[in-house]
Amino acid sequence: MSHDHSQAGHVHGGSDKKRVLIAACLTGGFMVAEAVGGVLTGSLALLADAGHMLADSVALGLAWYAFHLADRPATERLTYGFGRVKTLVAYTNGMAIFAVAVWIIYEAWQRFLEPPPILGGPMLVIAIAGLAVNIAGFVVLSGGDRNSLNMRGAILHVLGDLLGSAAAIAAAVVILATGWTPIDPILSVFVALLILATAWRLMREAAHVLLEGVPASLDRDGIARDIAAHVAGVREIHHMHVWSLDGAKNMATLHACLDEGADAHAAVSAIKQRLAGSHGISHATVEPEYGRCADDHHDHDGHKHHHGQAVSR
Repeated sequence: MSHDHSQAGHVHGGSDKKRVLIAACLTGGFMVAEAVGGVLTGSLALLADAGHMLADSVALGLAWYAFHLADRPATERLTYGFGRVKTLVAYTNGMAIFAVAVWIIYEAWQRFLEPPPILGGPMLVIAIAGLAVNIAGFVVLSGGDRNSLNMRGAILHVLGDLLGSAAAIAAAVVILATGWTPIDPILSVFVALLILATAWRLMREAAHVLLEGVPASLDRDGIARDIAAHVAGVREIHHMHVWSLDGAKNMATLHACLDEGADAHAAVSAIKQRLAGSHGISHATVEPEYGRCADDHHDHDGHKHHHGQAVSR
């Protein structure tokens, strides 16, 4: 197996960990002020954003802890280490955002039916301060690794907060200018729908990684054909599996059927170099074989079973 432990990767991971911690502190700190402001002004937009920021504070804290766990070495029981914890946290974050968005929509409907009085002036001041805090958090996180699902989940959380603050500002301006308070729950629902869309995308991508699906940027059958066509001594590739450990690090296992007399060590080395250099797969397990595949077998009735695809040169 080949391993990719570049110094750049470690540096980037450490930087992402610090960025997430800073964003968690910013979000959690202002969340209290925004919740108090929402109660005092009667604004659902502020309360919704505060509720979202509460979920985000917890989610960002979990994201930081996921980076912390990812730094630990592999164990006898967890042979791939803790890298996938980040993907699991990203999926959990998506579920948390989804739940908050549903609550916002329900509360908005209740307030639309019976609009409460809202203090537009204080609401505007608090919303502007919230926007400034969320912009700072977004800028901090934007410098991180965009290929990391965990980092992208953290960015989505802060982006949702930023949109919530912008909606609260717009609602406050309308209320101050016209006195029309239903704009508050209406804009809250708009933000909730945006949050639902981002949460769904995050959950779908994280679930794809957890289910060990082929990364969207890679074509498994195309890679198999490429190896069979460009690596000397390889007759066909089958039993090929390609997946991502954490949304950034790609891995593969495959069987390489070699021509008679081909050097197995040279062929395996060439395959791994091709996977890493041309396809971004840094961690691969290659099983060389001659003639019949070792995994082909007969059941008790004499029926032969084949597993996976075969791509000939």
